[in-house]
Order: sequence, then C-alpha cells, then structure tokens
Amino acid sequence: MKLIDRIRGARLVGVLTGAGISTASGIPDYRGPDGVWTRSPGAVNAFTLENFMADAGVRREFWRSYRGHAAWRAEPNAAHRALADLDGDGTGVRVLTQNVDGLHQKAGLAARKVLELHGSMHTTRCIGCAARFPTTEVLERGDDDPHCPRCGSILQLDVVLFGQRLDGEVLGRARNVAAASEVFLAVGSSLQVEPAASLCTIAVQSGATLVIVNHQPTPYDEDAAFVLRDDIETVVPELCAAVRA
Repeated sequence: MKLIDRIRGARLVGVLTGAGISTASGIPDYRGPDGVWTRSPGAVNAFTLENFMADAGVRREFWRSYRGHAAWRAEPNAAHRALADLDGDGTGVRVLTQNVDGLHQKAGLAARKVLELHGSMHTTRCIGCAARFPTTEVLERGDDDPHCPRCGSILQLDVVLFGQRLDGEVLGRARNVAAASEVFLAVGSSLQVEPAASLCTIAVQSGATLVIVNHQPTPYDEDAAFVLRDDIETVVPELCAAVRA
C-alpha cells in the first residue's frame, strides 16, 4: 500500500521531532555529520548533570553556548509551518518534541498541543528553590555562571540534561498521544535518546502507521512502515498534504 493511502484522512497525527527539523532554521543539530557533538565530542560534557553541578567551568561553557545560540534568532521553517497549518485545517496534530527552541509554537501551533520532552531554553529554573525566570532576563544580567537572585543556588536552563529524568507528567501525556495516534511521524530525530525514542514503539504497538523522516539511519527504521531520507523541509509539507488528500 502506498504511503498516501496509509495516512490519508488520519484524525490524529502524533509527531516526534528532533534537532533535524530545525536545521533549516539555522540551528545546528547534535549527532548529524556536521553536528555540534560530532565536531566537538567534548562539548557533551556541559550537558551532563553531574558535570554541570560540580564544575563552575562547565557551567560557564554551557551558558556561553546558549548566550549566542542560533535559536534566539531562528524562525520556523516550512516543516514547522506545515504541521501548524495541518492542525489549523482540522486534523488533530500533537507534537512531542525533543527540541528546546520553541519553534513549533512560534509557527502557530498552540502551546497545549506541543509537549516539550526535554524542556525549553526560554525559561531558567533554580536548582535550590525551584523558582523560574525568563532566560532572556538571566542572560541580560551578564553573569557567566548565574545564580538565583532569591536563594543564591545554581541556575540551570530549563532543559533536561543527561542524568536527569524527564518530567513524568509530560512523558505520560506523550505516551498517551503516541498510543492514540493513527499516524506517527518521527521527524529529524536520531532516535537514540530514550525514553523519547520509545514513543515510536508505543505508537506501532497501538496500530499507528510509523513514518520516519531522517537523513541518517535510526534504530527504529525496521519498525517503520515508511522511511524517508529526503529533505525535511520538503517532505513534511508533502506528508501533511497527503493526510488532507
């Protein structure tokens, strides 16, 4: 059966998105051939909770990488917009994103329809008192290792570092979406980070048609009904059009 016949008329489309969907917006991915961690493997140390908490130098490097991050200037691309438009046209779209850039919401998808599995770079939280602050305000202070203005504890960008658990409520809602989806798209993700990647298994076991869109092979390719290696900015709008067909 052709792809268009499998996805046409789906009422609920679950979409797991990774860094690859945002590269066309000028945000580099992590594990691709030219990814941040591919070019500089040591950079991953700043994204490990243990190192972040123990070493002020690691924290300074972490904050330095986000102070000039491309995501602050990025705009949604055709793939982000196509998903938002599909939802706007009446198809239920729920995005489960590993990204922290907020581009799905900026494209027009309602915040309640986007589950940020790995958090958001737009807020910062205190490790001690759990207070939250807009990240732009934290960066404007100019501190290279910012601490909480309320209790003095370490501040961490509101993202999930290696060694931290995902928010249980958000993950539970994501699993429910995967189980309810008729079509499940995995877009621009290496599908190497768990438990996010296992949402593909939940979707397939619940009867969804799994479509993987990624330039590089993933551990879940054999589970997919279709694997597409083409340009994400081109393919995602085409898939959205096929759902409407």
